[in-house]
Amino acid sequence: MPLYDYFCPSNNRRVEVFHSLNQTIETWGKLCELAQIDTEDTPLDAPVRRLLSAPMLSVPTSNNDYKNLGFSKLVKRDDGVYENVTAKDGEDPIYYRNKTPNSGNE
Repeated sequence: MPLYDYFCPSNNRRVEVFHSLNQTIETWGKLCELAQIDTEDTPLDAPVRRLLSAPMLSVPTSNNDYKNLGFSKLVKRDDGVYENVTAKDGEDPIYYRNKTPNSGNE
């Protein structure tokens, strides 16, 4: 389930809550119920609006991160020779730019 940010202009509070894509939250009471927080002095029927927020993206910082995310990272070792530093066990880590399958050219 996605995480959404809501804002209540009646109390100037921003609240994060998980809910399905099909669900709409329009009141402070419903938002507090989903977020399992106290409504405090704000009326239950006070309107809330969903905020536009950027998704969290993870940025790979190591060769292991690239490997775990399913990417290959090639590092140039010589003219036309690259090493796959994220190669899996049993996988040849060396790539040749002009090598064609079964040609024997390297």
